[in-house]
Amino acid sequence: CRQNQNNTFKPTISDNNTLKLLPLGNIEDQQVKAVFLQLKKIHPSVQLLPAVPLPAFAYYKPRNRYRADTIIQWLRSQAGKNESFIAITAADISTTKGNIKDFGIMGLGYQPGRACVASLFRLKNKNNLYKVAIHELGHNAGLPHCPQKTCYLRDAEGKDPTGEEIAFCGSCTAYLKNRGWKL
Repeated sequence: CRQNQNNTFKPTISDNNTLKLLPLGNIEDQQVKAVFLQLKKIHPSVQLLPAVPLPAFAYYKPRNRYRADTIIQWLRSQAGKNESFIAITAADISTTKGNIKDFGIMGLGYQPGRACVASLFRLKNKNNLYKVAIHELGHNAGLPHCPQKTCYLRDAEGKDPTGEEIAFCGSCTAYLKNRGWKL
C-alpha cells in the first residue's frame, strides 16, 4: 500500500544514510533477524534497533488494529537528517483507503518518504515479510505500484500476492539502482 506525498524529497541510499529497522510489539526474533539480514544486502548501513511496544496512540480500538499512518508519522518524527525507518510487526495494521476508514493492510509506505511499516499479520507465508518490507521501502524511494505481477512493487489489491513475487522487475530495478540500492 502507498500514499503519495506532495513534496520534493528524493530519497537515495548512500553510505551516509542510515536505515533503522525497528521491531514493534511481539514479533519473533527469527523474523526480525531474517528481514535485517536481507536489508543488509541492499543497503550499506542498516541498524537493528531493540524492539519497542506498539505505540498506544496508534491503536484503533473499534477494529483492534494499529493505524499504519500514525505509526509512520511517529517514526518520521524520530528520524534525523540522514535517517529513515522501517518498522516491522506481527500486529494487524490499517489505513484509510478510499471510502473505507479502516482498511487492513500488510504494509504502508509514503511515496516518497522516510518511514514505512510492514506487518506479518496478513501474510500466508510468514517468511515473506522481507518482500513486504522492500515493497514499502520501494515506495519510500519514490516508486509507485508496478503492473508486473511478479515484481515486489505490484499492488496487493487486498490480497497476499507475495508467493507470486520473485524480484523487482527490470524497470523498478533500474530505478532503485539509480538511487543506490545494491540489487
